[in-house]
Amino acid sequence: MSSECNIRVSFLTWNIYQGFNVTPLFAPLTPEQLPEVVTQVFRQFLATNFPVRAKAIAEAIASEKPDLIGLQEAARVKLIIPTFRTVTYDFIEILLEELEERGLKYEVAARNNNAKSKLPDSNGNFIQFLDRDAILIRKDHQLDVIRRQEANFQTNLTVPIAGQPFTILRGWSSIDVKIDGKVFRMINTRLDPTVEAIRNAQALEILQGPANTHLPVVITGDLNAPPNSSTIHLFINAGFKDVWDKVGEGPGFTDEQSPDLLNAISMLSRRLDYILYKNGWEPIEAELVGESQKDRTKTGLWPSDHAGVSASLDLEDHHDHHHDESSIESSD
Repeated sequence: MSSECNIRVSFLTWNIYQGFNVTPLFAPLTPEQLPEVVTQVFRQFLATNFPVRAKAIAEAIASEKPDLIGLQEAARVKLIIPTFRTVTYDFIEILLEELEERGLKYEVAARNNNAKSKLPDSNGNFIQFLDRDAILIRKDHQLDVIRRQEANFQTNLTVPIAGQPFTILRGWSSIDVKIDGKVFRMINTRLDPTVEAIRNAQALEILQGPANTHLPVVITGDLNAPPNSSTIHLFINAGFKDVWDKVGEGPGFTDEQSPDLLNAISMLSRRLDYILYKNGWEPIEAELVGESQKDRTKTGLWPSDHAGVSASLDLEDHHDHHHDESSIESSD
């Protein structure tokens, strides 16, 4: 088959940072101490100003114009003021608007809702938080979503908040996309950052679930594990390849800036964010986004505590005989 038959698809994965360090909430606290900590955490959230960061994130995305975007920590935060109103910060809506202002029309193709909490602050208000991951697709007649799956993991970490157990629910989304008569699958996720056994159980749920297919498949995500870890080995052993490994230049560090996003010099020193692929893709190029000084906001904030990873891959034309049956496989 000639290479002209190949179809190029571009992907971007980015943990856009929920905007605050969650650790203080998991410290040993009494119910009486909790509201003051909630207020401190919310102040950090306001200071890392997602509406301003979204402009910088949209600028970086506009430099790549990917077909598909995997977002992690695409939170929705609500300040509920009982006697007045509710102020909502919907990261996905805010980012979509910023992209549209730059002439880029994206829409949500799939989204998984993860951990949710509603906690009192010390001002008589409530802060409601919802963690989400989302796949955005460029509104383009060439990309047709023919199937969507959204799920939470069965294995999740439970931690105490003011003496009450709180499960940090996580999950994944996937879409099957048809382009020029070919179908591929994209899976987006964020795995548990703290406990390797839980992270690996989550990785296996993906490998035994949506990634268990003959379709060409791409996984985007914050896998919260460096390249030589047991978690990444699970994916590699299942036949996945790492785009950065193949075509990236340099160490490709994506993690992690200071929680207030104001560190003078970049602190990125680990690679935790990946675009993985399997079944008939040829990687062409990969680069980081949001990692350099010029990407920062006018107020000095880094766009996120993570850099994003952008890559383009060719969907090759020579599929084996499995390809036809995969579109009708019921077990998929």
